[in-house]
Amino acid sequence: MRKWIAITGLSAVAGLFFLSGCTGKKEPPYAPVSGFELQQYLGKWYEIARLPNRFEKDLVNVTATYSLRDDGKVRVQNEGDKPDGKHKMAIGKAKLAGNPGEGYLRVSFFGPFYADYVIVALDKEHYQYALVASSDKYLWILSRTPQLDKNLYDKLLQKAQQLGFDTSKLYVVPQKATEQQADKQ
Repeated sequence: MRKWIAITGLSAVAGLFFLSGCTGKKEPPYAPVSGFELQQYLGKWYEIARLPNRFEKDLVNVTATYSLRDDGKVRVQNEGDKPDGKHKMAIGKAKLAGNPGEGYLRVSFFGPFYADYVIVALDKEHYQYALVASSDKYLWILSRTPQLDKNLYDKLLQKAQQLGFDTSKLYVVPQKATEQQADKQ
């Protein structure tokens, strides 16, 4: 009986690899930006808005910080605060997944399981804002500062709508950080 359970468990894990696309290079679900430079993307980003998801439930003051690891991958540090004041942090890794110069990464917070991280809009001149999509249920608007100009925010909403996202469900993330703190990053 134990042998059958072990074989069944291994089959399930193998099936997860197949279904998640972890076994090979795959096309991103959306067209990534071209002219992407990872070095300029590194650093701290404030989460301006997101589609609700279980792993960020109720989080405010959310940031994502990207830095290079010794193995050439990207260290991903996501953090935010729960309403009760508890600070939450998750450390993951990312790797470039597209053609050179494409804003397409694969991100993992759970061992060998990677998810798409497709930068679909980006301030290519100064790297001050980004719109990131992953499948049809994850979407983030990111900025180098805790607030984003309304006209720019509306432009990013329009892009998200063109991609098929229901932007009426976006959660605007409260940020307590000041502009002065953002400038120090």
